[in-house]
Amino acid sequence: MSPERIEVETGAKPVGTVIWLHGLGADGHDFEPIVPELGLPAGKPIRFIFPHAPMRPVTINMGMRMRAWYDILQLGGGPEDDKGIRASQALLENLIKEENKRGIKSEHIVLAGFSQGGAIVLQTGLRYPEPLGGIMALSTYLPLSARVAEERHEKNRHIPIFMAHGEYDPMIPLARAEGSRDTLKTLGYKVEWHGYPMQHSVCPEEIGDMAEFLQKTL
Repeated sequence: MSPERIEVETGAKPVGTVIWLHGLGADGHDFEPIVPELGLPAGKPIRFIFPHAPMRPVTINMGMRMRAWYDILQLGGGPEDDKGIRASQALLENLIKEENKRGIKSEHIVLAGFSQGGAIVLQTGLRYPEPLGGIMALSTYLPLSARVAEERHEKNRHIPIFMAHGEYDPMIPLARAEGSRDTLKTLGYKVEWHGYPMQHSVCPEEIGDMAEFLQKTL
């Protein structure tokens, strides 16, 4: 089953795809306006896919239903929604396979995500059985981190990883993100790390750095 999504192409016959997952309570429209701001070269058209997360009750929001890639049981770490995380991993894997059927090879696909969405792209990209183009993990952390060493796939052992975080993030503290970065580095991944003077958001400098990363990887 594939989630509803928004698609934006920067030109005809795209040569690569970015699948971009939004954060808790948002939807696929959240990052749609960023595409023109990236200023990607017209000669290499890219397809951007912005899926909508399923509606589900979220524990930290008193069980209210909203768009979420998985349940959040408490802020700041602790128990994780293993079942929900893996269900969204499966959704993302299906989107990758759909792009393969449309003629885009896995190595020309970058997974991007903000906050909860970033957790899912890390969860999926490190375990995916075909080499991917890269991961952009924004204002996020590494979920199910104790399982990565045993579950990761050799095909993505050298995947380029872009991590960016706000130095004043009240939702996911900087220290948690830095801990995730350090875990990835200890496992041998090359992580391009960026910190910005912002909260749980995206800033113009970050958009410029993302544009550079996408040009390198795609």
